[in-house]
Amino acid sequence: MISTADRKHVIQLIEEARASGARLAPACKELDISVRTYQRWITEGEYTADKRPLVKREAPKNKLSDEEKKQIITSINAPKYADLTPAQIVPKLADEGIYIASESTFCRVMKEYKQSSKRTPVRNLGKKTITTHIANGPNEVWSWDITWLPGPIKGIYFKLYLIIDIFSRFIVHWEIYEEEKASYAEQIIKKAVFKHGVFKKPLVLHSDNGSPMKAQSFQTLLDNLGITKSYSRPRVSNDNPFSESLFKTLKYTKDYPTEGFEDIKAARKWVHHFTNLYNTEFLHSGIKFVTPYQRHYGLEKEVLKNRDRVYQKAKELKTERWSKNTRNWKPIEKVALNPTDEIKTTTDQEIRQLT
Repeated sequence: MISTADRKHVIQLIEEARASGARLAPACKELDISVRTYQRWITEGEYTADKRPLVKREAPKNKLSDEEKKQIITSINAPKYADLTPAQIVPKLADEGIYIASESTFCRVMKEYKQSSKRTPVRNLGKKTITTHIANGPNEVWSWDITWLPGPIKGIYFKLYLIIDIFSRFIVHWEIYEEEKASYAEQIIKKAVFKHGVFKKPLVLHSDNGSPMKAQSFQTLLDNLGITKSYSRPRVSNDNPFSESLFKTLKYTKDYPTEGFEDIKAARKWVHHFTNLYNTEFLHSGIKFVTPYQRHYGLEKEVLKNRDRVYQKAKELKTERWSKNTRNWKPIEKVALNPTDEIKTTTDQEIRQLT
């Protein structure tokens, strides 16, 4: 919009140009305004301010009411949601039969109320190719790795051995020892296999190339258990993304003792607590914001159906707020470990069809 002073200046320039013999249309074009605009300004008067900001317009039908905004602020500040992002809060509310607005609307309201700053939710391929493994259900493809947990003094670390199911993101089993040894790796694998009843059943176990993973005794054990071995390419950390992502989640948890654990018992106690929370309460973005436990044990379908019903009901109540279909809450049918470009393309097409 042009200010009153600029409007006056433009009118004077055009009048001077016309007095010198210029035609109106070229003069207006030179100043990047239309003839109609110039005529309106002359009619209104050169000292009249632009009236467009003063026009009272009807509020959009899909505009949030003040009450709805307050409901959003109340929800995000509730103790159980205080540390969660909108991507986590909206599905949790849907599980309770509540739909207020979309995640993007939550973000806009949080920004309006200056509350967005309180929340923070985290290849160069070598020549050697890697095999892709696809999980169509739980206990088909496991990923495991070892990470170091800080001890009571600098230089002392405890070793966390952890196995995750890539289909459900469920932590299958874990142990903490004071060192990395193939014998410890053998113990955790045997416990996990018999705990979940997958002895001599089709199972892929993926890991990096650490010495416990490549030890001959460990590989012999996998053969005896009927497990298919899968390894990352040398010096390519991205080949084991599920374990790496979980370790990052673990170490960025707000109560993670960055100064170190007092002893190995304290480390085991903390990881035990984290595992229970992660498996049963954490809504994972990679599996449509259900918990790993719900997906691993087949409870997700009912959860997602309920969310879909909540969204459909919300759309029926206020159709004007929905320009397209409601959010796709259909379960993810398969998960690929290190998928090829062809598999990625196929998966994207399937997602578009579901949507």
